[in-house]
Amino acid sequence: MKKATIILSFLAFQLSFAQKVKKAEVIKDNRTTEQKLELSKAQKELFNGKFEQFITALKASDKSTMESLMSDKTKSKVTDKVYENLNRDIDFKRKIVIYKTGYRSFMTGENFPMIQYKYADDQTEPSPKEIITAVFEEDGKIMGIKPYKQSDENK
Repeated sequence: MKKATIILSFLAFQLSFAQKVKKAEVIKDNRTTEQKLELSKAQKELFNGKFEQFITALKASDKSTMESLMSDKTKSKVTDKVYENLNRDIDFKRKIVIYKTGYRSFMTGENFPMIQYKYADDQTEPSPKEIITAVFEEDGKIMGIKPYKQSDENK
């Protein structure tokens, strides 16, 4: 009888400290997950025109024109060193053509239009060795330009 009492008191003790099960709540995420895949023809023309103006100004070292084409968000963060690096990393002697278009997602959940360019003479498969990515605001202002060169070590 003592064993039965001990076992029952042990079970009662366990039940008194048992956790209550709550139903799982679904938390709605306010970020937009719907992402367009391609830019429209009008957007491509607008963004490509702004990019070409920027490249022409970069080639001529026309800082005021470059700043007028840039987004207010990034204008304050760009230094002369950034312009020098862009000038060094982009080959102005080679023709630049559109490789891909789409949208770039940021950590904030925002999506911004993006165009990736390649050099016309780069026929490397499956992707070009050198890509220049330009991210824009919807009004055509440039948020950022990043050249990327794939080295033989990255293959």
